[in-house]
This record gives sequence, C-alpha cells and structure tokens, in this order.
Amino acid sequence: MEHFFLSVFEVFTGLGVLGIALGLMIEIIPSEIVLGYGGYLISKGEVGFMGATVAGVVGGTLAQLFLYWAGSIGGRPFLEKYGKFVFIHPKHLDISERWFQEYGPIVIFTARFIPVVRHAISIPAGIAKMRFVPFLFYTVAAVIPWTILFLFLGFQLGENWRDIKQVAQPLVIPIMILIILGAITYFVFDRKRG
Repeated sequence: MEHFFLSVFEVFTGLGVLGIALGLMIEIIPSEIVLGYGGYLISKGEVGFMGATVAGVVGGTLAQLFLYWAGSIGGRPFLEKYGKFVFIHPKHLDISERWFQEYGPIVIFTARFIPVVRHAISIPAGIAKMRFVPFLFYTVAAVIPWTILFLFLGFQLGENWRDIKQVAQPLVIPIMILIILGAITYFVFDRKRG
C-alpha cells in the first residue's frame, strides 16, 4: 500500500500547483504531506506562494464537496458500501454524525482541525441536507488557515519537508484546543440566547 501512495505522490509532485490541488482533492495522501511538499516547492522557487495557496484551498474544498454530495445524494448506505475506497469507515461516519447532530453547522469549521473527524464531517452535513452556502463558507474558512500553515511549515523546512508531521504537532494541538474552546464558548452563548 505504501508503494502505491508513493507512486501516486510522485505523479502529483511533478505537476506543481495542479499536483497540490489534485493531491488534496483525491485525499489518499494526508493533506499535511501534500501541503508540506507544496511549501518545499515554494522554497525552491518552483511555484509561487499565492498559486500554491489557491491550489490548496481549491483542492481541499473540492475534496469536502465530493464527500458532502456523496452524503447528500447517496446517504449513509452508499458511504458504508463505497467509503472504504477513500479510507472512510463506518466508525468515522459514527463519530462525524454524533458531532454534527450535537453541535450543528459550526462543527463543519471546528472539525477541520481534529484528526479522524476532519475528513468525514462533510458526510453527515450532506446526509442532513445542510444548506450549501453555509457549508461552503465554514469549509473554506477552515481550509484557508490549514493550507497557509502547512505551506509555511513546508517552506521553512525546505529539504526536510518530510518531517512536517513532527514539526506541526506542537503547533496544531494548541490551535485545535483554542478552536474547540472557541466552539464551546459559541455553543454556551448561543444556547443562553435561545
């Protein structure tokens, strides 16, 4: 399986900004790796920061739109049958559905920063027929900082871009905690108003 991932990654790496977008759209390689490599390409002068950012945001958003539409059109039975081909398993669906039912649309933004939930949260939004414009807004609002952070880290690491997961972990965990605390604050105040 690792050999397959490396083969696919090699194809993407030769495509510059298009490879960044495709790598994120297909989502068989973690976004941190794709964006870290994108940052490395920026450091070599092979792609520009703005082009890589746009490619990252477009690719990351389209990947989530595909999952949203799969949930909206095919529902859970479709995803239970075919989700394994994009590495989404019933346990991911269970967790994502619980989060979405409990916290509603704002979780679309929050979950983008939380492992496991991040990739599957679009599915229950589609199943629940969440309105498209808010879904798109929350998705893009989360994809932009994620893209910029990992491109920047890949740029800083240069030749050592493969170390991105280890370097990012001390940064991502506090960001994740802040976002969760912000979401909890939002829910508390929202319920008090309601």
